[in-house]
Amino acid sequence: MSGAQTKPAELRSRRRRGRHSCWDHLIIAPLWVAYDANLGTLLRTCDAIGACLAVPRTRHYQDALRVGDTLRGRRPCIHWVAPTKEGWIDEQRSAGRRIVAVELAEGATSLPRLTPARGSTVLLLGHEHQGVPDEVLADVDECVEIPMVGWGASLNVAVAGSLVAYRLAGLS
Repeated sequence: MSGAQTKPAELRSRRRRGRHSCWDHLIIAPLWVAYDANLGTLLRTCDAIGACLAVPRTRHYQDALRVGDTLRGRRPCIHWVAPTKEGWIDEQRSAGRRIVAVELAEGATSLPRLTPARGSTVLLLGHEHQGVPDEVLADVDECVEIPMVGWGASLNVAVAGSLVAYRLAGLS
C-alpha cells in the first residue's frame, strides 16, 4: 500500500450503503435458541454477510433482538416465523429453498467441505443444549458439523451459526 493508510471509517463507508432489504438468498433461522445474547450476535452476522434472520414472533425473541440490536436501526430484515416453526420450514421447502441444519448427525457434511449456497438457503440453528429437534432433522437437505479437537461437544450456537453462514455466503 502506498501513501497514507486508509482509516477504518473510510473503509466502512465503502461498504454497502443504505438499509439492508430482503435479499432472500440466505436466511439464518435460530428457531430454538434460548440465550438472548446469541440472537444479537446472529443479527450482526446477518448484517455482515447480507443474510436475513428468521425467528419466532414471541416476546422472548422480540425482547432479545431489541436489546441485542447494536446496529442502531440499520439491521437486516427479519422474517417473523408463525404460527409453527415446522410449518414455516415446510413453507420454505415448498418455496424451493434448501434446508441446512448445524448439527452432529450421521452423514453430516464437515464444515471445510461445505460448498457456498447456489440457491436460496435456510440455515437452521438449534437450542443450545438440545440442538435441532430430531423430527426436523429427519427432513433437512443437509446437516453440517464443525470439526473440533477439544473436549467440548459443541461451540456456542452464535459462533457455530456464524461460521457456517460465512461459508454458505461464500465469504470463507
